[in-house]
Amino acid sequence: MEYVTAVPHPRSEASGPARSGRRSLALALLFGALGAVVALLASRQGWSEGTATVAGGDFPLSAKGGDVTGVPASLAIVGLAALVAVFAVRRAGRFLVAGLLALSGAGTVVSALLGASDTSALDEKAAQASGDSGATVDAMTHTAWPYVAAAGGVLLLLAGLLALRYGRLWPAMSGRYERDGTPRPRKTRAPADPERPEEIWKALDRGEDPTGA
Repeated sequence: MEYVTAVPHPRSEASGPARSGRRSLALALLFGALGAVVALLASRQGWSEGTATVAGGDFPLSAKGGDVTGVPASLAIVGLAALVAVFAVRRAGRFLVAGLLALSGAGTVVSALLGASDTSALDEKAAQASGDSGATVDAMTHTAWPYVAAAGGVLLLLAGLLALRYGRLWPAMSGRYERDGTPRPRKTRAPADPERPEEIWKALDRGEDPTGA
């Protein structure tokens, strides 16, 4: 008769959190790096276009994301730095850095969406082109780049949420610790063999009797 034990294999229990840690780590790195790059690149593109009336004619104007707002690009850099710093800290420090990463992503989303309807950058360009401080832009249109920057912020936010949820399972950048967080044992030197020729000569140099007599 065959008997089936109900006791689970200990390796299967340990493999679950380890597998979740590896998957979440890979996704967080992918989302964080990609989100920061997307937000930075989108901030350098044209976000809005319009025309200004100059000397009886229409003068075309355009504003890049950096002209509209520098917040998405700045927060993308902060988020990328926080993503790297997650692996340099532990416990409460890792939780705080992961929170900063998530907040950077959320701030990038909000600032990009607010910039999608901003007219101040083009109004300022219109004033400079016409020489009239009260001039405003006409026939203004917006591109899709602000929403691309917001998508990058969403990726940063997801990376931060993954770090908050699974960061405790990730390894840290420290040579003094193993993957499980335990200190590595220090190597101890083996005791010298008094019967070795070099040890006998050292004893003679010290004025000792190597025979022990």
